[in-house]
Amino acid sequence: MKILYLCLSLMIFSSCSIFEDEVFENTDNNLMSEEDIIKEKSPPFSFFKALQSVEREEIEVSDEYNKLITKPLGYAAWVGHSSFVINNYDLNIISDPMFSDRASPFQFLGPKRLIEPAIGYKNLPKINVVVISHNHYDHLDLKSVKKLNKLNPDTIFLVPLKLKNWFLSKGIKNVYEFEWWESKIIENTTFTFVPVQHWSRRGLFDKNKSLWGGWWIENSNIKLVHLGDTGYSKDFIEINKRLGSPDVAFIPIGAYSPRRIMKKSHMNPREALDAALDLGAKKSIGMHWGTFILTTEPIREPEVILNDLIQKSNFQEDFFITMKPGSIIKFNE
Repeated sequence: MKILYLCLSLMIFSSCSIFEDEVFENTDNNLMSEEDIIKEKSPPFSFFKALQSVEREEIEVSDEYNKLITKPLGYAAWVGHSSFVINNYDLNIISDPMFSDRASPFQFLGPKRLIEPAIGYKNLPKINVVVISHNHYDHLDLKSVKKLNKLNPDTIFLVPLKLKNWFLSKGIKNVYEFEWWESKIIENTTFTFVPVQHWSRRGLFDKNKSLWGGWWIENSNIKLVHLGDTGYSKDFIEINKRLGSPDVAFIPIGAYSPRRIMKKSHMNPREALDAALDLGAKKSIGMHWGTFILTTEPIREPEVILNDLIQKSNFQEDFFITMKPGSIIKFNE
């Protein structure tokens, strides 16, 4: 069992590969080095032990979205973690769909949900587009993407470079893969895959063999950006320089502790606020917290720290918010 724990820990949190050469790297090649890992004391085991000490706690869930008889145009609803149901006035989009009980290759081992998905399959609108940021198990879940494909075989899946064949092998055919800054127009919406600072892995021997990134989603009504999973980097300034300021940014605020391990691949709330400012976002929504225990900070800490930063910095209260899973924000309000 300890060997399974070790392997799972390596797949989930390690950003260093000692097994083989990498294929993709960040824009500034900023990842934890092998020297950083060696400095840690048996990091996979000690990290897993620390995870066990994090108190399981359920954040409050809303049934606001599920109660809607008629869904409006122009909204975002939080399923949990990095999964949002989004309507941009043209399309129904879902980001990094994760409906399974565990973020793991195994359903008997690995990070287990603290809360059920706040929006179930039966309450989803007809999904037109699925966007995937990278291949980690908490962002790319096999059961979830297969179910969405079954519910609507016309759903289009937009994925990072070198992930298309994985989807094809699972029977999902309507899939397009992207390099950074590549775009595709679907109906009246332009989807652009943008760089962020992270890494990829689903097994012990495939580190960085597929790309990672965020999604810029733009039409004549609204500009959105979903950053997937990322450390703080110069990429946000470059996104603003090339594409402009988003009306709404979905920004990860959790999975940042211990900083000596997580800093290069996960932002803390202070860095997430800096990212929002770099992007020039009019409004930002915190994600990637409150659903799984992936790192060692307390469950509610990301929200508490972010709210405190907003208050102390004299930003408008709605400049950077957190949502209850199952709640909805309307873009025109």
